[in-house]
Amino acid sequence: MVKLRLKRYGKKREASYRIVAINSSARRDGRPLEELGFYNPRSDEVRLDVPGIVKRLKEGAQPTDTVRRIFEKNNVFEQLRA
Repeated sequence: MVKLRLKRYGKKREASYRIVAINSSARRDGRPLEELGFYNPRSDEVRLDVPGIVKRLKEGAQPTDTVRRIFEKNNVFEQLRA
């Protein structure tokens, strides 16, 4: 199963995350199928590849709870319904 989840990178105590499509059995920082966005929790900066995310969701990818909240804040699911 393909999951949409966060991949951690950055220095200690200064983490940033990439939103990636990855096989659910792969490790957290393993090789992703596709990178779909960026999230910085310290500055609340979010950049999303919305067409790519919508494509993956239509193919059956499941977002994790944290990624789902990021998508809800940025109205990604509204574009999925349209």
